[in-house]
Amino acid sequence: MTETKSIDTKKLVLLALFTAIVIILQILGAFIRFGPFSISLVLMPIAVGAALLGAYAGAWLGLVFGFVVLVSGDANAFLAVNPAATVFVVLFKGALAGFVAGIIYKFLSEKNKTIAAVSAAIVCPIINTGIFILGGYIFFLPTLTEWGIAAGAASVTAFIFLMMVGLNFIFELGANLVLSPAIVRLIQYRQDKDI
Repeated sequence: MTETKSIDTKKLVLLALFTAIVIILQILGAFIRFGPFSISLVLMPIAVGAALLGAYAGAWLGLVFGFVVLVSGDANAFLAVNPAATVFVVLFKGALAGFVAGIIYKFLSEKNKTIAAVSAAIVCPIINTGIFILGGYIFFLPTLTEWGIAAGAASVTAFIFLMMVGLNFIFELGANLVLSPAIVRLIQYRQDKDI
């Protein structure tokens, strides 16, 4: 009974730590911009938290990420156009990215933990950016078209992929690929030594 309680307490403390890291990194990440949006450095602790603590913890961390995006003003341009859709897309993209990263990790970790960590690190920014793009097309297409014309883009698709999310996505994916699997392996190594 006490061992189970101790494990639950460790997981809760780790989740609280990852939650704090997500909040801090999102606030600090607001100052790093490529194009009109800040870089989502928080995808690393979301992917790592999802790998270590499971899909539901990943979803929680993604929701926290989305909440901080909304509160920090990083989504203000979209909030001015369609507040309900903005809140939905921002919260959903983060939660789904964390949840799926956790599922992918759990499924693949039985075969190879390194491949599982790399896969979770890849899936997290793909889903986050993919849902953002999909939400843009569904809820904000006229606005994005106007912004694209004003920016001199050849099409709304070119504007979205090249000017809005292109460099951000490449940076986020690269950072996740390099750092998340290494962090997961270090934490797992430490956990294995504690047992």
